[in-house]
Amino acid sequence: MQDPASFPHDWNAEVLKSAPLIAPARQFTYPQQIAGEEDALARGALQLLVLPANGGTFLATCALGFTSPSMPTGLFPCPNPHEMCAVAGGYAYIIDTLKPDHCTHIALKPVTEVRVLPAQQLLLFIGFHSMIAWGPQGLAWESARLSWEGVRITNIDGDILHGTGWNLLTDKEIAFSVDLLTGHHQGGGFAQPPETQKN
Repeated sequence: MQDPASFPHDWNAEVLKSAPLIAPARQFTYPQQIAGEEDALARGALQLLVLPANGGTFLATCALGFTSPSMPTGLFPCPNPHEMCAVAGGYAYIIDTLKPDHCTHIALKPVTEVRVLPAQQLLLFIGFHSMIAWGPQGLAWESARLSWEGVRITNIDGDILHGTGWNLLTDKEIAFSVDLLTGHHQGGGFAQPPETQKN
């Protein structure tokens, strides 16, 4: 039965506790060759056995971004039924299960939280300073900076997300709202206090 707080998808995947005894012929490692990520796999990896709608089973090895247990790790369906999102220690990978050599590494490093928003057809990635929304056609929007350090979501009311971000200059949490359809925001901890804007 489909989870109502999820997206319909045409693939199945199993999170492996250890490398398979008999590995499938198709194997993919993420991130692919990216400058600065040469030793990513040394931190460990999330391994997934994926059965796509067609093309045969493949093994996906997703490098951990960070080893801290506070960083999220998990598997999420995407608004596009062919895509899946693997989050490994705060690194988020969008994998096209029909073309697994196509993978998007979400730019937030780390992703601190993932929200599934079926009503808006979005997968929302929250980071320390901003957020990124992924829709059926790919990247939907990327917010401006909302905080000097730390973004906290308080609630979602229709298409408006409410949260707080920390302001370095006042050492206070400042409320913000984000339009989930456009990514435009109001408020937030990264805004300059009104008295400094006048100068």
